[in-house]
Amino acid sequence: MRTIFACRLPLRDANFLLRYARATICMISPAHSANPFPSWVRWTALIWLAIWMTIYLKFWGPTTFLFLCDIAVILSCVGLFTGNALLLSSQAVSSVVIDTVWLIDIVTTLLFNRHVVGGTDYFFDTNYPLWVRLMSFFHVALPFVLIAALRRTGYDRRALKLQFAIATAAMIASRFAAPVRNINFVYLDPILHKQWGPVPTHVAAMLIGMTVVIYLPTHIVLERLFAKPASS
Repeated sequence: MRTIFACRLPLRDANFLLRYARATICMISPAHSANPFPSWVRWTALIWLAIWMTIYLKFWGPTTFLFLCDIAVILSCVGLFTGNALLLSSQAVSSVVIDTVWLIDIVTTLLFNRHVVGGTDYFFDTNYPLWVRLMSFFHVALPFVLIAALRRTGYDRRALKLQFAIATAAMIASRFAAPVRNINFVYLDPILHKQWGPVPTHVAAMLIGMTVVIYLPTHIVLERLFAKPASS
């Protein structure tokens, strides 16, 4: 057994592994010439993502990353680190309106003890530490971060199609999560709290409704506000 671990790779194989490692690092590391964001922004996004995901995984479990708002955090941080205009644009389509609605729901619940849409019950669940629940205030910061990012990268017109694909995959996967969490409203709609017909019909209704009411208008506004990325 000792001889197995003591053996050395041939020089040719070692050189290949070294070249492969260097190529991998170059692929995931943003190039200074291409990335429009300063280093401190890129690394702050990456460090925040690592901390946030660790805490959310511990307290909310892995299915929390099926929520479209949580997917937005992940893809936005990756987009900032890599300077990817398409990722940032798609999450602007996803987040600007939804995060605003999230904040409105929090405020109305605090002031009037009544939800406008729902989906924020967890924020008032005292079984979880307050500091953990306060981390959800990324909903307040993320729209501003994304808008500021688009001013540097431009708005990629493919964002709507990408976000539709992301939402489709997330909603289908959410049906395999616990019904009590009602992730992305795939079990009950946010207004009448009912399921609209068979499962495929309901999921399709939620997806199409979100696209028509939120994604498409946001896409149209962003398309008019921001130029195309320079690389387009």
